[in-house]
Amino acid sequence: MTDKEKCVKGGCGEDCDCGSDEEFEVMTLEFDDGKEVECEVMGIFDVDGKEYIALYAMDGSDEVYLYGYKELDDDENDCELIDIEDDDEYERVCAVFEEITECEEEEE
Repeated sequence: MTDKEKCVKGGCGEDCDCGSDEEFEVMTLEFDDGKEVECEVMGIFDVDGKEYIALYAMDGSDEVYLYGYKELDDDENDCELIDIEDDDEYERVCAVFEEITECEEEEE
């Protein structure tokens, strides 16, 4: 993960200096059908020189959404989420995300 990594649900890695009491950043996703889902930001990570974001649905479904990520105007609170439309790219992003979360589970 990059230096922009957010705290990961379930516990931070040993290099994290946020403290365990910090609240997670929350984003609301709105889908084409008008449905809205509040999500915790699990982390921002790099794959092949591009940044991606993992969002954990807080609606009880345990869904994780992966999007391309781009900060706008050098403001961390202003970003663009980009749909991953290429199947090969999505598979690479999923593989890296799974590798990251497996490593974090082993550390716990």
